[in-house]
Amino acid sequence: MQLYTVCSFVMTMPVSQHKSIESLWYGNSTSKWLLLPLAWIYGLIVFFRRSLYTSGLLTRPQLPVPVIVVGNIAVGGTGKTPVVAWLAQQLHAAGYRPGIVSRGYGGSHSGAAVLVNEQSDAAIVGDEPLMLAQITACPVCICTDRVAAVEMIAQQGVNVVITDDGLQHYRLRRSFEIVVVDGQRGFGNGQLLPAGPLRENLQRIGQADAVLINGGSELIEGTEFNLISGDLHSVSGNQTKSLNDFHGQRVWGLAGIGNPGRFYSMLIDAGLEVDRVDVNDHGKHSLASLVALRDQPVLMTQKDAVKYHSSVPQNAWYLPVEVQFAEADATKLMQLIGDQLAEA
Repeated sequence: MQLYTVCSFVMTMPVSQHKSIESLWYGNSTSKWLLLPLAWIYGLIVFFRRSLYTSGLLTRPQLPVPVIVVGNIAVGGTGKTPVVAWLAQQLHAAGYRPGIVSRGYGGSHSGAAVLVNEQSDAAIVGDEPLMLAQITACPVCICTDRVAAVEMIAQQGVNVVITDDGLQHYRLRRSFEIVVVDGQRGFGNGQLLPAGPLRENLQRIGQADAVLINGGSELIEGTEFNLISGDLHSVSGNQTKSLNDFHGQRVWGLAGIGNPGRFYSMLIDAGLEVDRVDVNDHGKHSLASLVALRDQPVLMTQKDAVKYHSSVPQNAWYLPVEVQFAEADATKLMQLIGDQLAEA
């Protein structure tokens, strides 16, 4: 069984069921004990599959360019896609020609590797690859087989590839591994799927080249970063506003992301009154129905905005975020990556 199959099943559950799973994973529910036998079986499968590649019994194909994997060991949002965007921009500034590879989760495409451009349809290629194509201007390629995606994107003249997720795609040869951790939610109850949110055991973190912690955490050592919001952008036009322009107003908050609470907190901290809209990760909601229910501004994430390309209410806005490191930490990380790429 492919590892993402279990994760896909969980993340596409109806919101009500998804909330129950979140409560199990990140709460104090004793129901996890009922699922532990399945978690043990899952863990054995993960260990066996990875061992086949690390032992050399299964080979990893040689690739034409070095690969940097940005992933996580827990299901749900950690901030890895903004990290991918930041890393692509840093590599470009350092003189590299980066490309980005993704599975295309949430999109309907399931065939051969295909390139994504700024005009692609998120329903086909996935929301995260489309967003990355728009904000980085780098070549982006999607495929369930990351090896095939790397081979195709290498033909676009790139000399280093970043994969958005793929830590558990063991067949993919990589030069540098980055694990991104959500400092707020951590690792939940610390159990493997389906009893907990973990795709791999916590020991896997120590095998990565770098651990980046969104918001920082006392639970684990790593490099802290923060997600900083910019100005709001109109979904249907070129207008911009600041969050302060909506201070004290009641708004719809729409976040089809892995950890929507982080987005809602940004709005609430800015003094907005937020009516939360339940949307699954990578999901979509009728904006017209929201405005019909109550005519008030609709504020969403940039990842959500790429899915709404027609019949968008005028008062719909998205909030872009950027990764921010301490300057010394950013320099150290890029030096580590540069050293590894020089040896690749």
